[in-house]
Amino acid sequence: MKRSLTVRDIVIAGVLGAVAILLGVTRLGYIPVPTAAGNATIMHIPAIIGGIMQGPIVGLIVGAIFGISSFLNATVPLFKDPLVAILPRLFIGVVAWLVYVGLRRKSEYFAVGAAAFIGTLANTVLVLTMAVVRHYLTAGVAWTVGITNGIPEAIVGTIVTLAVVLAWKQIGKTQKSKISKDL
Repeated sequence: MKRSLTVRDIVIAGVLGAVAILLGVTRLGYIPVPTAAGNATIMHIPAIIGGIMQGPIVGLIVGAIFGISSFLNATVPLFKDPLVAILPRLFIGVVAWLVYVGLRRKSEYFAVGAAAFIGTLANTVLVLTMAVVRHYLTAGVAWTVGITNGIPEAIVGTIVTLAVVLAWKQIGKTQKSKISKDL
Protein backbone atom coordinates (compact mmCIF):
# COMPACT_ATOMS: atom_id res chain seq x y z
CA MET A 1 0.00 0.00 0.00
CA LYS A 2 1.15 3.51 -0.83
CA ARG A 3 2.33 5.68 2.05
CA SER A 4 1.65 9.11 0.58
CA LEU A 5 -0.70 10.77 -1.85
CA THR A 6 0.51 11.37 -5.37
CA VAL A 7 -0.54 14.26 -7.58
CA ARG A 8 -2.70 11.74 -9.47
CA ASP A 9 -4.43 10.72 -6.22
CA ILE A 10 -5.19 14.34 -5.34
CA VAL A 11 -6.51 15.14 -8.81
CA ILE A 12 -8.71 12.03 -8.94
CA ALA A 13 -10.01 12.68 -5.41
CA GLY A 14 -10.83 16.25 -6.42
CA VAL A 15 -12.60 15.26 -9.62
CA LEU A 16 -14.61 12.47 -7.96
CA GLY A 17 -15.39 14.77 -5.03
CA ALA A 18 -16.65 17.39 -7.49
CA VAL A 19 -18.86 14.75 -9.13
CA ALA A 20 -20.30 13.82 -5.71
CA ILE A 21 -21.01 17.50 -4.96
CA LEU A 22 -22.55 18.02 -8.41
CA LEU A 23 -24.83 15.01 -7.94
CA GLY A 24 -26.03 16.42 -4.62
CA VAL A 25 -26.39 20.11 -5.51
CA THR A 26 -28.20 19.47 -8.80
CA ARG A 27 -30.28 16.67 -7.23
CA LEU A 28 -29.15 14.38 -10.08
CA GLY A 29 -27.81 12.03 -7.40
CA TYR A 30 -31.29 11.39 -6.03
CA ILE A 31 -33.55 8.92 -7.78
CA PRO A 32 -37.20 9.27 -6.71
CA VAL A 33 -38.62 5.97 -5.45
CA PRO A 34 -42.03 5.19 -3.96
CA THR A 35 -40.70 4.25 -0.52
CA ALA A 36 -40.66 5.81 2.94
CA ALA A 37 -37.29 7.44 2.20
CA GLY A 38 -38.57 9.04 -1.00
CA ASN A 39 -35.23 8.91 -2.82
CA ALA A 40 -32.49 6.44 -3.59
CA THR A 41 -29.04 7.97 -3.97
CA ILE A 42 -26.08 7.37 -6.27
CA MET A 43 -23.89 10.03 -4.66
CA HIS A 44 -21.78 7.41 -2.91
CA ILE A 45 -20.55 5.93 -6.20
CA PRO A 46 -17.61 8.38 -6.64
CA ALA A 47 -16.26 7.31 -3.22
CA ILE A 48 -16.47 3.65 -4.28
CA ILE A 49 -14.74 4.37 -7.58
CA GLY A 50 -12.04 6.35 -5.78
CA GLY A 51 -11.42 3.47 -3.37
CA ILE A 52 -11.24 0.87 -6.12
CA MET A 53 -9.12 2.92 -8.52
CA GLN A 54 -6.75 4.75 -6.17
CA GLY A 55 -6.95 3.11 -2.77
CA PRO A 56 -8.39 3.71 0.69
CA ILE A 57 -7.08 7.25 1.23
CA VAL A 58 -8.67 8.57 -1.97
CA GLY A 59 -11.86 6.66 -1.15
CA LEU A 60 -11.87 8.25 2.31
CA ILE A 61 -11.28 11.76 0.90
CA VAL A 62 -14.09 11.43 -1.65
CA GLY A 63 -16.37 9.97 1.02
CA ALA A 64 -15.56 12.95 3.25
CA ILE A 65 -16.38 15.37 0.43
CA PHE A 66 -19.68 13.54 -0.14
CA GLY A 67 -20.48 13.62 3.58
CA ILE A 68 -19.62 17.29 4.01
CA SER A 69 -21.68 18.16 0.93
CA SER A 70 -24.59 16.14 2.30
CA PHE A 71 -24.26 17.92 5.66
CA LEU A 72 -24.08 21.41 4.14
CA ASN A 73 -27.04 20.80 1.82
CA ALA A 74 -29.20 18.97 4.37
CA THR A 75 -32.89 19.73 4.42
CA VAL A 76 -33.85 17.30 7.19
CA PRO A 77 -32.53 17.15 10.79
CA LEU A 78 -31.14 13.65 10.26
CA PHE A 79 -28.48 14.89 7.83
CA LYS A 80 -27.81 18.14 9.70
CA ASP A 81 -26.01 15.95 12.24
CA PRO A 82 -22.35 15.48 11.18
CA LEU A 83 -22.22 12.09 12.93
CA VAL A 84 -24.90 10.87 10.52
CA ALA A 85 -24.04 12.88 7.40
CA ILE A 86 -20.23 12.76 7.45
CA LEU A 87 -18.79 10.03 9.69
CA PRO A 88 -20.35 6.97 7.97
CA ARG A 89 -19.41 8.27 4.51
CA LEU A 90 -15.71 8.14 5.38
CA PHE A 91 -15.84 4.36 5.23
CA ILE A 92 -17.52 3.87 1.81
CA GLY A 93 -14.34 3.95 -0.30
CA VAL A 94 -12.28 2.20 2.37
CA VAL A 95 -14.72 -0.74 2.52
CA ALA A 96 -14.87 -0.87 -1.29
CA TRP A 97 -11.08 -0.94 -1.48
CA LEU A 98 -10.82 -3.74 1.11
CA VAL A 99 -13.34 -5.88 -0.79
CA TYR A 100 -11.69 -5.15 -4.14
CA VAL A 101 -8.18 -5.97 -2.91
CA GLY A 102 -9.42 -9.14 -1.24
CA LEU A 103 -11.09 -10.46 -4.40
CA ARG A 104 -9.17 -9.07 -7.39
CA ARG A 105 -6.86 -12.08 -7.75
CA LYS A 106 -9.86 -14.33 -8.31
CA SER A 107 -11.68 -12.17 -10.86
CA GLU A 108 -11.39 -8.48 -11.69
CA TYR A 109 -15.04 -8.29 -12.76
CA PHE A 110 -16.29 -9.97 -9.61
CA ALA A 111 -13.97 -7.89 -7.39
CA VAL A 112 -15.23 -4.59 -8.84
CA GLY A 113 -18.88 -5.69 -8.65
CA ALA A 114 -18.58 -7.00 -5.09
CA ALA A 115 -16.71 -3.87 -3.98
CA ALA A 116 -19.46 -1.68 -5.43
CA PHE A 117 -22.28 -3.73 -3.90
CA ILE A 118 -20.72 -3.97 -0.45
CA GLY A 119 -19.48 -0.36 -0.53
CA THR A 120 -23.05 0.76 -1.24
CA LEU A 121 -24.39 -1.42 1.55
CA ALA A 122 -21.73 0.00 3.89
CA ASN A 123 -23.09 3.49 3.18
CA THR A 124 -26.68 2.41 3.84
CA VAL A 125 -25.95 0.33 6.93
CA LEU A 126 -23.60 2.83 8.56
CA VAL A 127 -25.83 5.86 7.96
CA LEU A 128 -28.95 4.05 9.19
CA THR A 129 -27.12 2.61 12.20
CA MET A 130 -25.89 6.07 13.17
CA ALA A 131 -29.42 7.46 12.65
CA VAL A 132 -30.76 4.85 15.09
CA VAL A 133 -27.95 5.43 17.59
CA ARG A 134 -28.62 9.19 17.45
CA HIS A 135 -32.41 8.59 17.85
CA TYR A 136 -33.50 10.03 14.50
CA LEU A 137 -35.04 6.71 13.42
CA THR A 138 -36.34 3.64 15.17
CA ALA A 139 -34.73 0.31 14.35
CA GLY A 140 -37.89 -0.79 12.54
CA VAL A 141 -37.91 2.25 10.27
CA ALA A 142 -34.18 1.85 9.60
CA TRP A 143 -34.70 -1.80 8.59
CA THR A 144 -37.53 -0.80 6.26
CA VAL A 145 -35.48 1.95 4.63
CA GLY A 146 -32.45 -0.34 4.42
CA ILE A 147 -34.35 -3.06 2.62
CA THR A 148 -36.51 -0.88 0.37
CA ASN A 149 -33.75 1.57 -0.58
CA GLY A 150 -30.49 -0.18 0.27
CA ILE A 151 -30.88 -3.17 -2.03
CA PRO A 152 -31.96 -1.14 -5.11
CA GLU A 153 -29.16 1.38 -4.42
CA ALA A 154 -26.64 -1.47 -4.20
CA ILE A 155 -27.81 -2.91 -7.52
CA VAL A 156 -27.69 0.48 -9.28
CA GLY A 157 -24.35 1.27 -7.63
CA THR A 158 -22.91 -2.02 -8.83
CA ILE A 159 -24.03 -1.48 -12.42
CA VAL A 160 -22.76 2.10 -12.62
CA THR A 161 -19.47 1.30 -10.86
CA LEU A 162 -18.81 -1.72 -13.09
CA ALA A 163 -19.43 0.40 -16.20
CA VAL A 164 -17.14 3.22 -15.07
CA VAL A 165 -14.29 1.19 -13.55
CA LEU A 166 -14.16 -1.45 -16.28
CA ALA A 167 -14.14 1.26 -18.95
CA TRP A 168 -11.50 3.23 -17.05
CA LYS A 169 -9.30 0.19 -16.60
CA GLN A 170 -10.28 -1.17 -20.02
CA ILE A 171 -10.48 -4.66 -18.59
CA GLY A 172 -10.55 -7.27 -21.30
CA LYS A 173 -8.76 -5.08 -23.83
CA THR A 174 -5.22 -5.63 -24.98
CA GLN A 175 -4.18 -1.98 -24.81
CA LYS A 176 -4.23 -0.04 -21.57
CA SER A 177 -5.66 3.45 -21.44
CA LYS A 178 -3.20 6.26 -20.79
CA ILE A 179 -5.19 7.20 -17.68
CA SER A 180 -5.34 3.64 -16.41
CA LYS A 181 -2.65 2.06 -14.31
CA ASP A 182 -2.24 -1.35 -12.78
CA LEU A 183 -2.90 -1.39 -9.06
